[in-house]
Amino acid sequence: MDEALAAALHAIGPRLRSLRQREDRTLEQVAEATGISISTLSRLESGQRRPALEHLLPLARTYRVPLDELVDTPTAPDPRVRARPLTRNGRTFYPLTRNQEMLQAYKVVIPPPRAGGDAEAELKVHAGYEWLYVLAGRLRLQLGEHDLQLDVGEAAEFDTRVPHALSNPGPGPVELLTLFGPDGERMHVRARPSGR
Repeated sequence: MDEALAAALHAIGPRLRSLRQREDRTLEQVAEATGISISTLSRLESGQRRPALEHLLPLARTYRVPLDELVDTPTAPDPRVRARPLTRNGRTFYPLTRNQEMLQAYKVVIPPPRAGGDAEAELKVHAGYEWLYVLAGRLRLQLGEHDLQLDVGEAAEFDTRVPHALSNPGPGPVELLTLFGPDGERMHVRARPSGR
């Protein structure tokens, strides 16, 4: 018997015990519901007996789970996001999500203005919606007719079809969390430098 099959069969017993305990049932109650003897159920749960299809079908019905959930539970992939930071126009973007087709989350670090001062931020417009939260420093948000400063702990959300720009008024770096959809992600992270 190959190792994968042996591991799958070995995992069935603990899974059966877990399902029974989750429903707060005794072996006697499961035996009555399935027609499988108490001793057989006990040996299945402890791994002393290899399950057969005639055992698994009534157990799956009793516990109201698909048969494949009893036989093979998919392993969860590593949940850690290991994407490398991106630097664009002096800003560093730390990806906090993997799936590029869904809502994107980034930690963004905007350095302080240069000694000579930064040029006025260029207002951008694109499809999408953005949410941001200031972690450290102070953020300047220009949004349509508004010119706002957001401090640590403040959040903003806005339609990105309104002309907007994010900048750092200084004196130190600003760190923020931001969420936006694919259109906003392309605009903020993949935009080419403007040649200034």
